[in-house]
Amino acid sequence: MTATIFVDTNVIVYSIDPGKKAKQERALEWMNEVWKTRRGRLSMQVLQEFYVTVTAKLKPGLDREAARRHVMALTLWRPTPITPPLIERAWSVQDRFGFSWWDSLIVAAAQAEGCTYLLTEDLQEGQDLEGVVVINPFNHAPGSLKG
Repeated sequence: MTATIFVDTNVIVYSIDPGKKAKQERALEWMNEVWKTRRGRLSMQVLQEFYVTVTAKLKPGLDREAARRHVMALTLWRPTPITPPLIERAWSVQDRFGFSWWDSLIVAAAQAEGCTYLLTEDLQEGQDLEGVVVINPFNHAPGSLKG
């Protein structure tokens, strides 16, 4: 498989959340797969949301230093920056699909990266968002995708 996979914040958060064991195990499978194959993609938005979630919302969360180490490790994926063209693309996604602004920005980043899949539990599974297909990571193992 060579298809690139955009990883939404919730997958990364679940990978470190021992409070949801089944989701943590599956999220870890996905994270290990995309690290190993170098097919994972994300955006600066995802890194920001991850940091805030694991330091301020997740109970128990991570201390700032541990969260910062995770964020810095994920910068190796070369996160998509939030640029004026990405914002315009997100507006188009929002207008076409009716998603929240934040979900529209995620989809726009996945499109900008040329990803085949968007790994998230926040959108309708199987939906084709102008070339990016939504996959719920908790319904599929990493080896189940084509491409």
